[in-house]
Amino acid sequence: MAFQHPQQHPQPFQAYGYCESYFVESHDDDDGLFARAAAEREKTRGVAKLRQKAFADELSRATAEEYQEDILDHMEHMEAETMPDIQSIEIQTEIQWFMRPYLLDFLLEAHHAFQLLPETLHLAVNLLDRYCSRRVVYKRHYQLVGCAALLISAKYGDRKERVPTIRELKSMCCSLYDDDMFTQMEWHVLQTLNWIVGHPTVTSFLQLALTEVSFDPELEHMSWYITELALYHKEFISVRPSVMARSALALARCILARPQPRYSDWSARYDPQVVLNLSNYLSQPSQALLRKYASAHLSSVSTTIEMFLQRQAVLAQRVVQAPINELPSMDIDHPTPANAYLTPTTPQKGGYPSVPAGVLTPPITPDKDYCGNTGYGINQGLLPHMNPCTPTPPPSVEHQHHMHFAAQPPPQYVQHPQYVQ
Repeated sequence: MAFQHPQQHPQPFQAYGYCESYFVESHDDDDGLFARAAAEREKTRGVAKLRQKAFADELSRATAEEYQEDILDHMEHMEAETMPDIQSIEIQTEIQWFMRPYLLDFLLEAHHAFQLLPETLHLAVNLLDRYCSRRVVYKRHYQLVGCAALLISAKYGDRKERVPTIRELKSMCCSLYDDDMFTQMEWHVLQTLNWIVGHPTVTSFLQLALTEVSFDPELEHMSWYITELALYHKEFISVRPSVMARSALALARCILARPQPRYSDWSARYDPQVVLNLSNYLSQPSQALLRKYASAHLSSVSTTIEMFLQRQAVLAQRVVQAPINELPSMDIDHPTPANAYLTPTTPQKGGYPSVPAGVLTPPITPDKDYCGNTGYGINQGLLPHMNPCTPTPPPSVEHQHHMHFAAQPPPQYVQHPQYVQ
């Protein structure tokens, strides 16, 4: 092979053209020209994506505002069609209400472990309650129904990569059920509900209510906490999600000292009775719920509520323990007239004899069973017989004459017939 001079062949980057890779070996005379050009193109592409996303969000927002009333009406119609019947759950033969918190703790921890969306949990509980409203559920299958409801709700509205598998659910149930039992129960739940899975959850109405104000993550997390707390109590099952969302939002604003909107707004039309009932259960949360909302990415709302309850307890204690003697009192001094001995006075009764402790005070008007100093109701056996008081000696004749003279009115007040002309 004949020797060829290196200058007779073109450079490698000139032979194969331009390459967008960052791993192109640049020469001294290039000074990183291709790498900088590639970085500029990536930056321009990223800015274009951001602009496209902002334009899409603005277009979606404008469309949502146009159809928001229709969407809200449809959601309120759907929530009425997919509400469970609490009277039917009451007549269940095996499952009882005290079992519900244990199953909800399991579903809450599984939902948190798989990092599912908030509406997935509320939809799963709704499917569970609707199934229990139509079918007799045995105690040994109660947890299996809960797992099937969670699996259906995750498939319906959550991300595909986060949907739990049957093997994972079986492991969380300590292999209590076989793989086929999960599949059969999932099919049976769907068939019982006529394949109607869509249900407007509390989280959906919360999103509509929070779009009217600026973004406040702590307020949103506090509302999530209150709505998940309501899942544990049967009196909130019959409350519609739209009412529950607005009531929980009003209570969250009260706890966080956020201003309440005008009552004319849709988000401010809460139910005062529901708010009062929710506030009564704030001091009785589940431990699983406390652990979940104690994390920083959920704004540590469980700690915030604990501090709020402590402040409320201190304020209530101050009101209850306010001593009566610290109330302002006014002393009235009655001046004694100079001629007090000439002023007629109303005679006063003497003091009643003291009644021993534990004895009923006799009435002022005695009846036939009342004996002056011997007690009240002796014939009925209410009081023991008491000895009469020591008699007081009669006053002397001089003392009687003095008292008779002192009781006479002054001369200027006497109207005797012989002085009348």
